[in-house]
Amino acid sequence: MAAELDPAVEVRRSARRKRTVSAYREGDRTVVLIPARMSQAEEQRWVSRMLDKLAAQESRKVLGDDALARRAAELSAEYLGGRARPDVVRWVTNQNSRWGSCTPSERSIRLSHRLQGMPEYVVDYVLLHELAHLLEASHGPRFWALLAAYPQTERARGYLEGVAAAASLPHARSGD
Repeated sequence: MAAELDPAVEVRRSARRKRTVSAYREGDRTVVLIPARMSQAEEQRWVSRMLDKLAAQESRKVLGDDALARRAAELSAEYLGGRARPDVVRWVTNQNSRWGSCTPSERSIRLSHRLQGMPEYVVDYVLLHELAHLLEASHGPRFWALLAAYPQTERARGYLEGVAAAASLPHARSGD
């Protein structure tokens, strides 16, 4: 079976699981949970179905550059009176120590690809944070006053702090 040959897919059978099938990402691997009684043919069908379902969910979570620019315009209108107008908003893969960056002189905003797949309110917060830099370059009181209108600021900051803290912890390997 193709899924068995793919080390990125792990099928876990459970005697307690009667009818339901579920799947999730665990690092670089996809784990598919199925009832123990399933035949190999059913397993193969369900693995394929669940991989397709996860891919569809993930593609909905990831905005392309055009959608990101539209979202920036929406956030600017809603929280900054439409005053922050970037010329360029895009995802980048070369930011591993920052969530986003802004170059006010070029009116450009770049968000780290590491944000892709995070909750929408977190991506919105980082995008709004960078939009605010188009209006106020520093992280002074005027800058934070601009972000005060966004109701998810503290929640998003906490989420990002948690992700950063978890990234610095050693991860236990399964089976150890």
